[in-house]
Amino acid sequence: MQQGVPELDTSVSHSARIWNYWLGGKDNYPVDRAAGKGILEVFPEIADIARETRAVLRRFITHLAVEAGVRQFLDIGTGLPTQNNTHEVAQALAPESRIVYVDNDPLVLAHARALLVGTAEGATDYVHADVRDPEHILDRASATLDLREPVAVTMLGVLPFVGDDAEAQDIIARLMAALPSGSHLGIVHSTSAVTGEGMIEAVRRWNKAGSAVYNLRTPERITGLFAGLEILDPGVVPCPRWRPDPADIGTARDMDEFCGLARKS
Repeated sequence: MQQGVPELDTSVSHSARIWNYWLGGKDNYPVDRAAGKGILEVFPEIADIARETRAVLRRFITHLAVEAGVRQFLDIGTGLPTQNNTHEVAQALAPESRIVYVDNDPLVLAHARALLVGTAEGATDYVHADVRDPEHILDRASATLDLREPVAVTMLGVLPFVGDDAEAQDIIARLMAALPSGSHLGIVHSTSAVTGEGMIEAVRRWNKAGSAVYNLRTPERITGLFAGLEILDPGVVPCPRWRPDPADIGTARDMDEFCGLARKS
């Protein structure tokens, strides 16, 4: 774990803490709750989106551990600990799994101990870093992960903070170039394709609240982030429609949070 990280600023809202508020958590401050409430007023579906994002992470990890046989996970944009964290899902299925979490929020760092309690057979670590510095992330992660073996990179809700498509694609290319065949990339990203102005206004309020600028992408632009990778079925779709649990088949609905999982050949 790194030293010398920025001090926690509770006067400005932060994405991880707003997300925690929507999930019903307590690791947030008045400024985060005010921003979160303002967005809920114009877009109450955001609470469902927060829950569905966590649910699709569980399904991603289950596929990766059970069907793809992946045992190493790099979770970039971790957020605050909650239920079904990556290491909990992966190590319940394969106790030897190794997980590295990455985030740039000092509050996430302060709570990282909850992310480091895994199985004796496996390993967990936390790296305080920015998504825009993939080489630093990989260098730090290599202390826990063997980058000669397949790694699943998950980027849930972090790429909207990288507004330029070329920059986002470059970050992904640099990450995936360092990983071998059989590695995977999972992305969850917001769009306005379903609800239109509701989501657009929610993002306006988000950005006005002082959080890092959040950018929407069309489903086509989200698909473009997987360039050079094999996108697995069912493609880039609303989160509830990505391999829903058997009990949810036939009732999954569309929402403005799309996702996809792809494999490096």
